[in-house]
Amino acid sequence: MSVFRPEFEYVDRTETSVRYLEHGWPSELCRWHSHPEYELHLIVATRGEAFIGDFIGPFEPGELYLTGPDVPHNWVTMDRPETQAVALRDMVVQFSQDSIDNLTRAFPEFAQMRPMWDLARAGIRFEGFDPTFARGHLQRIRETRGAERIAAFLRLLVRIDEHAEKRPLSVLPMIRPEGSAKQARIATVIDHITQNYADDLGLEQMAEMAGMSATAFSRNFQKATGSGFVEFVNRVRIAQACVLLCATDEPVSGICFDVGFQNLANFNRRFLKMKQVTPTDYRASMRAGLMQKWKGTE
Repeated sequence: MSVFRPEFEYVDRTETSVRYLEHGWPSELCRWHSHPEYELHLIVATRGEAFIGDFIGPFEPGELYLTGPDVPHNWVTMDRPETQAVALRDMVVQFSQDSIDNLTRAFPEFAQMRPMWDLARAGIRFEGFDPTFARGHLQRIRETRGAERIAAFLRLLVRIDEHAEKRPLSVLPMIRPEGSAKQARIATVIDHITQNYADDLGLEQMAEMAGMSATAFSRNFQKATGSGFVEFVNRVRIAQACVLLCATDEPVSGICFDVGFQNLANFNRRFLKMKQVTPTDYRASMRAGLMQKWKGTE
């Protein structure tokens, strides 16, 4: 299954503007999904792979993430056998763009947070953020209601906004459906690429799908995604290759063709450029690292 087909999640905000939830592992809530709300997500326990937009990378306890509206995401635990349940793995707060907009209109000082909301469109990991502080404030949000919950939520927002090390994760900024007609056509092409990454995807063919000249398509694609067309296609293919390298025993040569590359040497070169390791070393290091961490829990 491709990691690029998220399940839509409906978030009920009829009773509260700030929704708190938590869950252990395994859980039916741990799935590849998206929703229109922002999500502030603290990993409490276990290690594994984070999937955010087209980002794939390891996670560990204490890491704090922020995903923006419509950004698909999932955290897949890999360091524990499925028979060993975890009582609390994630602490999560969800809130809407409307809430942020209303807050900013009422208190213009909160406009200073706009750069963080823009970064969240690609997903953010707050590098080195104090996990004790984050967990304490999330517990406060969990245990309070009404104005007290909002006050605890705002204190946490202020601290994460002040935090200097915000690492954007996905190279694919999510295009909102209410964008321009050109954006909508580019979004159609992006959807086609992420679902048909193994096909022969030529620039001229995709430009025709978008109803644009090749030059106009290249310009608009770069503006919408922040990447050139070829770079974007390669990034999607490499991301899918990472999934197959971790989840299967298929030879690297087979994975190369499965994800759409026609030449093993080119696949290895592109993979090395994007991941700083070869596909073989990526698979070995991921498995060795996860096995070592799993043994450490016994």
